[in-house]
Amino acid sequence: MSLDSAFAEILGENVLAILAYAALGLVLFVVGFYVVDLATPGRLVSVIRHDRNPNATLLAAAGMVAVGVIVSASIFATDAVLLEGLIATAVYGIVGIIGQVVAMLVFDLLIGLKIKELCHETTLQPGTWLLAVTHVMIGLVTALAVI
Repeated sequence: MSLDSAFAEILGENVLAILAYAALGLVLFVVGFYVVDLATPGRLVSVIRHDRNPNATLLAAAGMVAVGVIVSASIFATDAVLLEGLIATAVYGIVGIIGQVVAMLVFDLLIGLKIKELCHETTLQPGTWLLAVTHVMIGLVTALAVI
């Protein structure tokens, strides 16, 4: 029993696309993580791992979910060749991350929810939930705009 060469070629191309999108998604997750890191006191990894701060953890996790939703929607919406799809996904991902930063600044300036202060709290704060939902909402809005 042998594989049809057209099927094998399509399978190979799809595996390559999966690996390329997964690598790009990972890069965008890291960028998103470090954007949240800039807004938190100290190194975010240390605040999460050593201080076990639930506020920093929730904000980082919400940012990752948002980026994942954007990347997924971009992959779904892309009917282009692989390179064009990767470029579109990178651009949409960066736009979503920028949207999250703008939302954090707006909440800081207009409502007074300061991420640095929230991340000093040892118990999960209501303001953190609001910011986390905002991250996810920005991801969903960006994703739907892509589709």
